[in-house]
Amino acid sequence: MRQAVQPEALTDLEQGLTRFFAHCPEQALGLMQFGRALKANRRLSERLVELVRLRIAFFNQCRSCMAIRYSDAVADGLNEDLVCSLERPQEAENLTDAEKAAIRFGELMATDHLSIDDATFADLRRHFSEEEIVELGMTCAFFVGFGRLAATFHMVEELPEAFRGDAPIAPWGEERIQVR
Repeated sequence: MRQAVQPEALTDLEQGLTRFFAHCPEQALGLMQFGRALKANRRLSERLVELVRLRIAFFNQCRSCMAIRYSDAVADGLNEDLVCSLERPQEAENLTDAEKAAIRFGELMATDHLSIDDATFADLRRHFSEEEIVELGMTCAFFVGFGRLAATFHMVEELPEAFRGDAPIAPWGEERIQVR
């Protein structure tokens, strides 16, 4: 696995995750390849994906997910005002209708996936192609599943103090770890 991952190119947080998943190197490589494929062939905007990721991270209580902002999303317009809007996304004036629909889908994937119905998909179709909806679903599944796994492993050693406790936290209004 060391040959496939250049540790010097990873943040402390990413190195922590990599060290943990290294206990199953073949599976970890498959996970990394899947994550890279989702990103390399992305149709959705980086900003939208980051907003959905952070909202799901809140429901998962994945501290490592909440503590990081990806630089490609920042370059695509993500800022902390938008992140703060995730507290009440459907009321936010600085989120687009498309972002609200995607965030709502991500929320439902994280909290009540069986309530996703035809109306949910009709709302998504107003803003996204079928390919983008499938991509959003796969991306949300990735975030929900591995965010929950990371939360259960409680990998917080590399995080700022604000993210290390056991009490529920949010990705808005807290100290940030870094932009990656």
